[in-house]
Amino acid sequence: MNSLIKLELTRALRNRKFLFFSVIYPSVLFLIIAGNADSTTKVPGSDLTLPTYMMVSMASFGALTAVLMGNSERIAKEREGGWVRQLRLTTLPGRGYVLAKTASAAVVSLPSIVIVFAVAAAVKDVRLDAWQWLALTGAIWAGSLVFAALGVALGYLASGDAVRPITMITYFGLSMLGGLWMPTTTFPGWLQDIAKWLPTHAYAALGQAIEQSRAPHVQDLAVLAVSFVLFAGGAAWLYRKDTLKA
Repeated sequence: MNSLIKLELTRALRNRKFLFFSVIYPSVLFLIIAGNADSTTKVPGSDLTLPTYMMVSMASFGALTAVLMGNSERIAKEREGGWVRQLRLTTLPGRGYVLAKTASAAVVSLPSIVIVFAVAAAVKDVRLDAWQWLALTGAIWAGSLVFAALGVALGYLASGDAVRPITMITYFGLSMLGGLWMPTTTFPGWLQDIAKWLPTHAYAALGQAIEQSRAPHVQDLAVLAVSFVLFAGGAAWLYRKDTLKA
């Protein structure tokens, strides 16, 4: 399994297009959205300034990109190309393949988080305590596992041709409606009610709670926990179903 993980990491790090969209693109978006914002005006309904608020949102967006986009399409294409079937003929357990995919995506997601933080601190003068920087990095990185499980599920759900549009719709829908591109407090009331139950909203809310030195809301933790169970359970069921077909 270690050899497969190394192979997946090498493939991910050689994919320049994937690295741009998962590592560089979130920082570029952060500068576009928060570039002209001052360091005193607070986001409506929040105690955070726009740069501080969007820093967590864009770091979460970058991690989401790495683990969701990085897993789904690759798995679907490898299923169609027969690579997954060949791996089943080896001693590698099924969970080893999934773990290798998740590990490679998680490694790529970490630079995305760190770069957004570095840009926010250097360009927009975002300042936090040392424990907050560490807690933010750990929370966003660990929380990305929820969407890594979703990526695996989508990879086993759709064919190689269908997986991209399905993933893109899921990706952009969760990003926009979850408030990763703009504060949900700017949404109409009915849309805010929907956003509160999306895992992307709960994901970013964890980081925003750390920035405000408070405990996360129980609802956000519950949404993430339930989402992970659903996504991971769906991935396991689809994997077993795909194995029976082989």
